[in-house]
Amino acid sequence: MASRGTTETSKLKQNLEEQLDRLMQQLQDLEECREELDADEYEETKKETLEQLSEINDSLKKIMSGDMTLVDELSGMQLAIQAAISQAFKTPEVIRMFAKKQPRQLRTRLAEMDRDLMVGKLGRDLYTQQKVEILTALRKLGEKV
Repeated sequence: MASRGTTETSKLKQNLEEQLDRLMQQLQDLEECREELDADEYEETKKETLEQLSEINDSLKKIMSGDMTLVDELSGMQLAIQAAISQAFKTPEVIRMFAKKQPRQLRTRLAEMDRDLMVGKLGRDLYTQQKVEILTALRKLGEKV
């Protein structure tokens, strides 16, 4: 009996998630190694990564317009990619959790940040920026904040 595309849909979704994870990890690694790179190398690598995200986004748009079974499963990934491209979210970790629809992990990260702020491990500006990102992600996931 034919799978009627369910196997293919599942495999496509898995491949896109892996590609998205790889690019999000690349952005996170880039931010962590920013001090070790010269400005041109950093900007060029970031630009290339964002271009790859844009290409994935274009592919998602084509898939979503032609195959209705993929729309619900892929719309979260598309929103995450659009957020990364527009830099609405600047923290790759938040983008990844948002794309995977992980509100519990987002809330855990928020609690860790609260703790880090209290012990002086995290600066107020970075804390505020990331808290806004996490709260925005939670709201867009339909969670109460």
